[in-house]
Amino acid sequence: MKKYDNPMSRQVESLPELIEQQYDDLEPKTRKVLSFQEIYNIQRIVLTGCGDSLAAAMATKHAFEMLTGIPTEVVTAIELGRFYCERHLGVDCRNPLVIAVSNSGTGARVSEAVQRAGKLGCFVLGVTGNEASPLGIHSDKILKLDIPAFESAPGTRSYLVSVMSLLLLAIRFGEVRHQYTMDQAMDYRMDIQRQGELLRTLLPEMKTVCQAVAEEWQGFPCYDFVGSGFDYAAAWFGQAKILEAAGKFAMHINTEEWFHLNFFARNAREMGTVVVANTTSPGHSRAREMVKYANVLHRPLVVITDGGPEDFGGEKAVYIKVPKPEYPITMPLTQFAPVCLIAAYIAELIGEEYGRGCEGDWSFSKNGAGVTESEIIV
Repeated sequence: MKKYDNPMSRQVESLPELIEQQYDDLEPKTRKVLSFQEIYNIQRIVLTGCGDSLAAAMATKHAFEMLTGIPTEVVTAIELGRFYCERHLGVDCRNPLVIAVSNSGTGARVSEAVQRAGKLGCFVLGVTGNEASPLGIHSDKILKLDIPAFESAPGTRSYLVSVMSLLLLAIRFGEVRHQYTMDQAMDYRMDIQRQGELLRTLLPEMKTVCQAVAEEWQGFPCYDFVGSGFDYAAAWFGQAKILEAAGKFAMHINTEEWFHLNFFARNAREMGTVVVANTTSPGHSRAREMVKYANVLHRPLVVITDGGPEDFGGEKAVYIKVPKPEYPITMPLTQFAPVCLIAAYIAELIGEEYGRGCEGDWSFSKNGAGVTESEIIV
């Protein structure tokens, strides 16, 4: 329907084609960006970024550890740049490998983080679309992103490409380090590529369901996003898109901490609650319990899953189906699509401008100045 059509929803609709196009671009790049020796030298990995890029790091942290056997951390850019203990940076063979993600490469905190990491002797791999950016200049190697131009909206296409690039890097590292065969590595890669068609098949129904949710939820003052493990990044990303697109208050929390904190909130009947819960997750039993008690609290409830109501004890909720890949580690590539659609449709229904239009009290953030023009301290 025309009233739902907007730049952000059109970004989501473009994702199947983008997956196929970007796989062809990134797969050979991730094979060549680091040498065999550089990959063998890795003893520890630190993933860093800000905003959506931080979410991409969270989405792939477990995949790096499972595929490579290498201890991997997600560290925010400000923590890496200003707080991270020097004794753990620049140790044997220029470890850890710091993988810094930023499509623009211009954020001050990411620049600061990689400058400090490099100064202390770490090996820095920048994942960016801008080789001439501060991130590009201060990286030892660059995985160049080439995302086709598209109409502007809160980051959706760029997030998918960031997640894909990190997954492909993790697969390559594990392949080189003989964690599995070359055939298995290609099977992991094909699982990524296949998600384009899987998402294309599910999108029509996904859009219809998300439109209905947006109609019901547009007046709510607050939204709660819940997940754990691989799923937590999509929950984090959901609260980010509500804030960016619709300007409403949103929270993110892991499934266990929800029972310690967020479930105490009053006015639960007007708190749109989104649970991201794939059926293969080790945390699935806790997600089932969380869905049950969210219903006890009469919360309006959406469950984003590769399964269905039968996987959650038949509990009442709006179930939104996302692609079910062969390997759960690749699920973060597409499971975030519904949260983007819900945020896009709510923003359209209430007439909200993305990012508040960087006008009025928000004018200091125009052209990203709020994050690019901050003082850099190394």
